[in-house]
Amino acid sequence: MKDCRQFYIDGKWVSPSKAHDFPVINPATEQPIGTISMGGAADVDKAVAAAKRAFASYSETTVDQRLAFLERIIAIYQSRMDEMAETISEEMGAPIGLSRAAQAPAGLAHFLEIVRVLRHFQFEELKGSTLMRKEPIGVCGLITPWNWPMNQIACKVAPALAAGCTMILKPSEIAPLSAYLFAQILHDAGLPPGVFNMVNGDGVTVGAAISSHPDVAMVSFTGSTRAGVAVAAAAAPTVKRVTQELGGKSANIILDDADLESAVKEGVQACFRNTGQSCNAPTRLLVPRSKMAEAAAAAKRAAEATQVGDPQTKGTSIGPLSTKAQFEKVERLIEKGLEEGAKLVAGGPGRPEGRTTGYFVKPTVFADVQNDMTIAREEIFGPVLSIISYEDDEDAVRIANDTPYGLSGYVTSGNIERARRVAKRIHSGNVHINGARLDFGGCFGGYKQSGNGREWGEAGLEEFLELKAIFGYAGSGQ
Repeated sequence: MKDCRQFYIDGKWVSPSKAHDFPVINPATEQPIGTISMGGAADVDKAVAAAKRAFASYSETTVDQRLAFLERIIAIYQSRMDEMAETISEEMGAPIGLSRAAQAPAGLAHFLEIVRVLRHFQFEELKGSTLMRKEPIGVCGLITPWNWPMNQIACKVAPALAAGCTMILKPSEIAPLSAYLFAQILHDAGLPPGVFNMVNGDGVTVGAAISSHPDVAMVSFTGSTRAGVAVAAAAAPTVKRVTQELGGKSANIILDDADLESAVKEGVQACFRNTGQSCNAPTRLLVPRSKMAEAAAAAKRAAEATQVGDPQTKGTSIGPLSTKAQFEKVERLIEKGLEEGAKLVAGGPGRPEGRTTGYFVKPTVFADVQNDMTIAREEIFGPVLSIISYEDDEDAVRIANDTPYGLSGYVTSGNIERARRVAKRIHSGNVHINGARLDFGGCFGGYKQSGNGREWGEAGLEEFLELKAIFGYAGSGQ
């Protein structure tokens, strides 16, 4: 049992203003593995005050000074990579292979990328006689989820530090142990007191206190669309900047000239990765109407080859869902798919055979799904794939865009120009062509109810900066 009941404020580990213990549950065993404290508004006030004091000096540091801090963080993070991977796997159920290959390394990747960006970033540019100057926005509130904990923490903390901002982090109370380890890494890197602060707690208490705090200049939030609306509403009275990376219901269009078997297999694996708990998961598989039966058969084979099991066991493809509430939601939506007439191809309700404990669900595939069905509209956040048919490229694009979300999209074609044309017409913040991987130097974020603003790389750094015009900067001096 890990005792993580203290918060990190002003360069020190401190006890909460009021004790409120909260257990951290291993979703594979349903047993507690640690304890945190749930903070309150008083704890947020202390953290924001520390960040505000630190901003006066940290905002004036040079690029070289900030690069030195970032490089020390990178070195310490690398030395604790295995510990980070094991912690993430234990707290949120990611298979240890995925945790070592992607979950923990994603955090490092964002720091490496921001160092590359910062070395060449222009904070000042003269346009005529006017100086265009980019300055750190101030104290930032960072609110992060449990599904990719280090990816989401690092892609906010790294650019905030690079910009010269100070911050308060509220990690998810479901997966807070990796954040606790991360705070230790930043402490050991020697950041000045108050630059980075962390308070655990839930959204309705700590999240709301951060979002509404008058001394917080910006909130960067990742989570559900419903919670994002609450963050924006709480932030509105103080007119602070709000960036949000929210839900998704991404379409994966397989065009009729693609290798169907290969494309479907890759699509199923991408949908099920991280137990389907990724906001950009390709959960709607769009196939030509004439190839529905063939696609369903290929998806069935891929789903049945997916190994569900103990996250610590080598070869496990997907582990448990993160919480009991998430398990119940996914089960309810699988039942809804059956009620509305979708054809069950693989999986279905209930735990996999032999599993009586843990929040495990069967990898599930529905075929003959209509885009107005619940399972095609709602973000399920579990290993559930909906296969939808289309008539032609125009129809595929129409269906792909017929969603309140717009986070990601996928296109597979034997003709790269055709794939590019379709990709440009998808209303989402990013699109993958022919299985292209994520690029940490690109940007990540959504259209519509998938959010606003961008993270990653140079675009992510820009979000933490204010643009100032100094008129007459290069004038005659008269």
